[in-house]
Amino acid sequence: MARTPSNMLPLGTKAPNFELLDTVSNKPVSLQQLKGKQATVVMFICNHCPFVIHVNAALVQIAKQYETKGVSFIAISSNDAENYPQDGPEKMTEHAKKNQYPFAYLYDETQEVAKAYDAACTPDFYVFNSDLNLVYRGQLDDSRPGNGIAVTGNDLQNALDCILNKTENTKQQKPSIGCNIKWKK
Repeated sequence: MARTPSNMLPLGTKAPNFELLDTVSNKPVSLQQLKGKQATVVMFICNHCPFVIHVNAALVQIAKQYETKGVSFIAISSNDAENYPQDGPEKMTEHAKKNQYPFAYLYDETQEVAKAYDAACTPDFYVFNSDLNLVYRGQLDDSRPGNGIAVTGNDLQNALDCILNKTENTKQQKPSIGCNIKWKK
């Protein structure tokens, strides 16, 4: 398991716009269509990464909890599906249904969206405010496969609570750690 950290896009960065295929509805959707009224969480994930598998249940739970508060969650897989067929669109559809994703699971075939967000690993999290300005990037929490720390989602939830409560997030933002995005050669 390669341990790749987030690149930590500068805070205040405007969310790069995109239109990608939603592998669940099989329709193209844009950031503008999916953004939340209060906040938008963009997550770079994939099907096979042990770091993502480790937090999948928490992602579903947190998304369901915050959706009712005007927060939108968007999952994107940018892995090279030619060399990693388990991360292709058909498998993404199966994966989203099996895990009961309450959010769109988008396929970034050209990898342009991952590059625009400077995404490096799976999972990689970005939280944008209602104006789509970046207010948090990094890890879900301190848990990693095998480190014995429970998955809580505290870092992500703290960032969302700060937006919802209109308070400054003073907690240190730590990079996520995960498998590297599988770039096309």
